[in-house]
Amino acid sequence: MEKYYTLNVAGLTRRLLICPAGEHLDIAAFIMFSDVELTVACATELLKLAPEHDIILTAESKGIPLAYEMARQEGKNYILARKGLKLYMSSPVSVKVKSITTDAVQTLYLDGKDAAMIKGKKVLIVDDVISTGESLHALECLLKETGAEIAGKMAVLAEGDAADRKDIIYLEKLPLFFK
Repeated sequence: MEKYYTLNVAGLTRRLLICPAGEHLDIAAFIMFSDVELTVACATELLKLAPEHDIILTAESKGIPLAYEMARQEGKNYILARKGLKLYMSSPVSVKVKSITTDAVQTLYLDGKDAAMIKGKKVLIVDDVISTGESLHALECLLKETGAEIAGKMAVLAEGDAADRKDIIYLEKLPLFFK
């Protein structure tokens, strides 16, 4: 029998499927893909809390709808750190990352033209969920490599210990489920 966690965020309620993330850990699956109402509402609420910034950065892929909607609402651009090197990328900047939702260590890439565009700019890092902070740390490393300034770090949800961090802005806490 499937188990669910009821989440209330940005004035909306969603039932999140609880999924195994290890032998002794389950997580509630928060997926913004295809939920336009949720994406718009969360972007609106995060922008109310956002520090001053010039551009938004997120990592592929679950943060894309949120970054896009935040950028659209405020009329600014966003850039994407990709999980794979693309043919069109020239002089890419890269860092390694290990995420709670991915089995293997991955590499995040930022196109050289994007790196040049954000040099000296205030960049707001956004994601759907911050959990272990590994993806967030990788994005911070990418920004340091480019000479960009980190304006702030935001997520819809802070999962587990991330909810105790003082360096991130988030809308709601998301519990971890230990077996």
